[in-house]
Amino acid sequence: MSTQSSAKVGSGLTFRTATLSDAAAVRALVVSAFRGDSSREGWTTEADLFTDERISEAGVGAVVQLGMVAVAPKKQGQGIGKLLITHLEEIAIKEYKAETMELYVIWLREDVINFYARRGFIKTERTKPFPYAELVNGKALRLDLYFVVLEKRLL
Repeated sequence: MSTQSSAKVGSGLTFRTATLSDAAAVRALVVSAFRGDSSREGWTTEADLFTDERISEAGVGAVVQLGMVAVAPKKQGQGIGKLLITHLEEIAIKEYKAETMELYVIWLREDVINFYARRGFIKTERTKPFPYAELVNGKALRLDLYFVVLEKRLL
């Protein structure tokens, strides 16, 4: 993906493609949005499922997936996630000519599944195993985790 991609969106926000120099900030955002006490300020918390940090700085940029969409907990519920997903869909269409976008959500996270369903994603019958061996600095608090696969036709 072009590292120059950026767009002005509603509320005066600018979305741009993160670069490797943003790795520390991206890691901090993802950790605050999903794990630890600060994540409890938003609705995306996974603090009751894991004790790890979800991602390491080295892991930023290693894998591109929609499942790493994160909004700071205090900014959640303001429409930023919706705008960000729309922007990512536009990039997927323009830069990758993608016809379908898919993402993985932990099966327990009905709130997250419903959020993506409202954005047009459909829950498929497919699942993916949870990568317990890849946890960063911690452990899962449950052993029954797996991902459900959601997808959306873009074209």
